[in-house]
Amino acid sequence: MNKSRPKVRLSRALGIPLTPKSVKYFEARPYPPGVHGRARKQESDYKVRLREKQRLRAQYNIREAQLRNAFAKAAKVEGKTGEALIVDLERRLDALVLRSGFARTIYQARQFVVHRHVLVNGRRVDRPSYRLRPGDVITVAERSRAMVPFQVAAAGGHTETVPPYLEVRHDALAARFARLPERREIPVICDEQLVVEHYSR
Repeated sequence: MNKSRPKVRLSRALGIPLTPKSVKYFEARPYPPGVHGRARKQESDYKVRLREKQRLRAQYNIREAQLRNAFAKAAKVEGKTGEALIVDLERRLDALVLRSGFARTIYQARQFVVHRHVLVNGRRVDRPSYRLRPGDVITVAERSRAMVPFQVAAAGGHTETVPPYLEVRHDALAARFARLPERREIPVICDEQLVVEHYSR
C-alpha cells in the first residue's frame, strides 16, 4: 500500500510540498484537495493563521504540544518571538539530520533518530526533539553505515543545499552544528508572525 497519499493530501492542503514525492503531485495540482479545492474561498484571519501554524508543524513533523512548548520558550527570549521559535525548532536533532543530507525527508530523519542510528558527540541519542548546541557533532553509528539510505547519503544523494550553519562531510557521515542559524538561512516556508498571532490571541 502506498502511504505517500496522506502526505500528498497534507501538502496540497497546506500549500507546500512536504516530501520529494509530493513535489510532482503538487506541481500537477497546486490547489487544496477535495471537490472545492479550486474554488477561491473567503478565508477568515483565524483560518489563515491556523494554516500557517499547521504548515510549520508539518515541516518539522511535530505535535501540537511540542510546538506550543517551543512557542512558550520563544516568547521569553528577547527579540522577535517568531524568529526565536524557528531557530529553536531548527536545533532539533531530526531537523539537522535532514538538513545535513543524511535523510530524504523529515519523517525518515525522525525514524533514523528513534531507531538509534544517530550519535551526538559520540553518544546515542534517540529523541528527535533533542536540541543541539553550537559545536555539537552528529554522526551515523558505525553499525548503521552499511544501510542503503546511509550509503546514498554518503554518496551525497540528498545534498541539494546544506545550510551555512552546518559543516558536513558526507563521505564520513558526519556533520557539525557550527553556529545558531539566522532566520533567513533556514529553509522553512512560514510566515512566523502569523504563528505568533495565532498563539497570542
